[in-house]
Amino acid sequence: MAAPTLPLMPHATAAWLVDNSALTFSQIAEFCGLHILEVQAIADDTAATKLKGRDPLRAGELTREELTRGEADGDHVVKISRMPEQARRTSGPRYTPVSKRQDKPDGILWIIKNHPEITDGQISKLIGTTKNTISDIRSKAHWNYANLQPRDPVTLGLTSQREMDALVAAAAKKAGIDLSVDPEKVAADRAAIINQLQAERHAAANAPEPSQVPGTALEQGEALFRR
Repeated sequence: MAAPTLPLMPHATAAWLVDNSALTFSQIAEFCGLHILEVQAIADDTAATKLKGRDPLRAGELTREELTRGEADGDHVVKISRMPEQARRTSGPRYTPVSKRQDKPDGILWIIKNHPEITDGQISKLIGTTKNTISDIRSKAHWNYANLQPRDPVTLGLTSQREMDALVAAAAKKAGIDLSVDPEKVAADRAAIINQLQAERHAAANAPEPSQVPGTALEQGEALFRR
């Protein structure tokens, strides 16, 4: 199977690259399949929603060598790649470090809330827990349910992004859920972000100087604060 041409989560990947690499906005835009103004918006924190970065190195979508090559040469086109599958157990329960075991219920709750199509058996294999525990969390009968917080199991280190993505795709296919990207929706979202960025810059460029704001000094300060 050929490697995909774009990262799984382009905007989140762009956010990570902006914060953690020396790539140019043009390189990041091309690698993630975004408009350069979208990358600029992410860098300026003016996008409608703040994105949590997604590490393409950890996800196996970018090698350290390729990133270093791109940082050294601003004209280099950074190419996506896929790491070889890591060796994994073929049988037996998944081992989870003791320090992370207390996070399992939070990870289970996140999967239940965000991917209800995933079965208890699949969650059990992915997280390494019992079906009884999962059932209790689904029914809110878990002894500590009131204190649980849904948190991404990948972020918690309970599984890899690759395994999570594969499970979501398999469960969606079995449930008849279409995960394909709507090009028209992507284009509309992209245009909305660009329009928002342009409107904010236009408003900032046309904002009156403090001395031009009518009223007392206190009123001027309050007007600037509200704006």
